[in-house]
Amino acid sequence: MTTQDGINGFLAQRRLAVVGVSRNPNKYGNKIFRQLQASGYEVYAINCSASMVEGQPCYPSLTDLPVKVGGVVSVVPPEQTRMVAKEAIQLGIRHIWMQPGAESDTVVQYCEENELNCIAGMCLLTL
Repeated sequence: MTTQDGINGFLAQRRLAVVGVSRNPNKYGNKIFRQLQASGYEVYAINCSASMVEGQPCYPSLTDLPVKVGGVVSVVPPEQTRMVAKEAIQLGIRHIWMQPGAESDTVVQYCEENELNCIAGMCLLTL
């Protein structure tokens, strides 16, 4: 269940990754990436099919990032979001925001069982 405290905890992380960022500026992953940058966040793009997004390097996975991020935005299907959550746990990342369409009850339960601050059911762009 998403709470204001959970949202505030996520937004307090100044270094974030967007998993599923798109090179297409009309796609939500790209819009979220740009919005976070415009809001002053240090944002890293994750997409195994791209080397650059919006002039920034793109990484194939969270493990490949040159720095540790505090939170992850997932813009991939639920089965991939579960893998993202598992990778985040392994890396000590405690915050994940699942965009609409990236979440499922199973993934939310997995995150809760592993004590992640999990935000689901609302779009980050609506803030």
